[in-house]
Amino acid sequence: MEITRVRDELHMITLEFGTAYLWRDDHGLTLVDTGIAGSADGIEKGIRTIGLEPTAVRRIVLTHHHEDHTGAAAELARRWSAEVVAHRLEAPVIRREQPAAPPVLSPFEQQLWDGLPPIPPAEPCPVHREVEDGDVLDIGGGAVVLHVPGHTDGSIALHLPGPGVLFTGDVVSNVQGQCRPGVFHTDPVRALASFHRLAVLPVETAVFGHGDPIAAGASAALQAAAAAALATAATAAAEQHPQL
Repeated sequence: MEITRVRDELHMITLEFGTAYLWRDDHGLTLVDTGIAGSADGIEKGIRTIGLEPTAVRRIVLTHHHEDHTGAAAELARRWSAEVVAHRLEAPVIRREQPAAPPVLSPFEQQLWDGLPPIPPAEPCPVHREVEDGDVLDIGGGAVVLHVPGHTDGSIALHLPGPGVLFTGDVVSNVQGQCRPGVFHTDPVRALASFHRLAVLPVETAVFGHGDPIAAGASAALQAAAAAALATAATAAAEQHPQL
């Protein structure tokens, strides 16, 4: 476990597999995503490392249902009596009431997928608040829930207009300094559209499900990445349909 300050109110907790984010308000703490099952102790250690008490976490927001984001959610919700928040389309999967849709993989993504280590299944987790696009959470002066489908049907991002912060979930990644669309989407076309929706937001700081945060100047990086993704998609379409 490693904890990194992104800005005064925001820390990134890097886990054995997965990333969680801690946001601090005067009235309590919010955790965004939880890593894989077995990450609960590491998350609590990280919170204590910066001088805060884990029991001050009032809310756990899950950007989507994948096990590297929801694995420790049930355990932490029990420990802290925290409210769990997710999109209404993700809630039945997080509760394990219905199966998850599989990703649509390109040949490159299939190679990545085949090389992933086994991930323990996430324990069924209650979702106390099911949100929709445009709902506002009491985080950072008002966090707007953005429904960004494509990675999963109910993926969400959080936009905090006041401090200019964006939690992208897995719609966007920033691995090895390259900001670009994420991988392993259930609907790559919708995921690209969601990426472009996020890229036009006024954002100073962006944090991702995978990769390093962009602490300052995030809007420019997102816009450049969106333009590059659009050009790549156009080139691929032209190669597939040269007669058009």
